Formats: sequence, structure tokens, C-alpha cells
Amino acid sequence: MKIRIERGDITKMETEAVVNAANAVFIGGGGVDGAIHRAAGPELAKACAKFPRNKAGEWCPTGEARTTPAFGIKPAKWVIHTAGPDCREMGVEEAKPLLAKCYRSCMEEAVKVGAKSIAFPAISTGIFGFPKELAPAIAVKEARAFLAAHPELEVVFCCFGERDAACYTAELGA
Repeated sequence: MKIRIERGDITKMETEAVVNAANAVFIGGGGVDGAIHRAAGPELAKACAKFPRNKAGEWCPTGEARTTPAFGIKPAKWVIHTAGPDCREMGVEEAKPLLAKCYRSCMEEAVKVGAKSIAFPAISTGIFGFPKELAPAIAVKEARAFLAAHPELEVVFCCFGERDAACYTAELGA
């Protein structure tokens, strides 16, 4: 299986798709979402605004994913946006299956658009408060299961900080 860990800025990953850990209304916040919007440029917000909203006003309900061009993020071709679970609004146990769904949905989108590689941030572990120590087990489990059926895809866990990198490394047994 092609799974690796890289430390750095997700907007500079050498992958065809990068994942944006966004909110459900795609307004371009802080953290990963803000960095991706800044790197991609204003065209990204315009592309996000074209997605239809549901009755709750969401462009992307929690656990789902939507794809846009990457615009100014090179060499990526696509940004795959996912709305991670917010542990400020729900408990960790309730959030776990939603986080797993985020990873699955993003990999499904990557295959759908023909991407051969995808870079993930640590979804929901920033301001949304999902425990950094628990997230890698979910991410790695979902990646391994998905790659068993889609070996053409490469998954990169992009870790901005040392703590994230250590948690993912431990989970992969690397």
C-alpha cells in the first residue's frame, strides 16, 4: 500500500489532490481552510459558492466531500473539501464515524476525478477539537481499507506539526 507521512505545508504537497479540512458552509476560515484559500486564490471561494446548499444552508454536510480545481495550489489539480466533525458541538464517540466518513468520502472523490495521489491534513484536530491522539487510528484504518480496493491511489498524511507527525508515525508503525 502506498501510504506515507510528510511534515510540512499541505499547499505545497506534491500530490494531485489536497484535502481541505473545511466547515460545512465553505466560508474559508482559519487553519488548513484559511491556508488553502489563501494559496488557491479568490477563484476557490467562487468555485465553492457554486455548490448547491441544503436546507441547513450547508454546501457540504459533515462527513461528505466536494471537489474544486486547485487554482493556485501547484502541482495539485484538485482541492477536495470535507467538513469534519466539530467536537465543540458533539462528543468524540459521535464524531468518530463522521471522521471516518470524511476520509472515505475524500478518497472516493479522488478516484472519481482520476487523482493518483491525495494529501490529507489531520481533519478536525484543530479548532474542531477532535483528539490528536485518536484521529490517526481512524485515518490510517480508512486509508488501508480503501487502498485494498484502490491500489492505484497514494495517500499522504501531511502533518504540519511534530506532534501530529509522531501520532501518525506511531499508528503506521513506521
